Amino acid sequence: MRRLLFATLVAIAISSNVGCIIPIYDADPAERARQLIYSSEDFRAMRGEWRRFWFTDQPDHQKPLRTHGGII
Repeated sequence: MRRLLFATLVAIAISSNVGCIIPIYDADPAERARQLIYSSEDFRAMRGEWRRFWFTDQPDHQKPLRTHGGII
């Protein structure tokens, strides 16, 4: 009985690392490629939205060359 319980626990531990029961993407290569393209476009749009939120896509108004500002 102890061996059966141990074997069941090992099987559950190993099967949990195999992968998802319901796959995220389709098995058809053409459909999967379309899904991957759409998801990558979403990630690209998310990166652009993040830059717009933090205003890092705005032009830099500082001078291109730094000057000391003091008496040299």
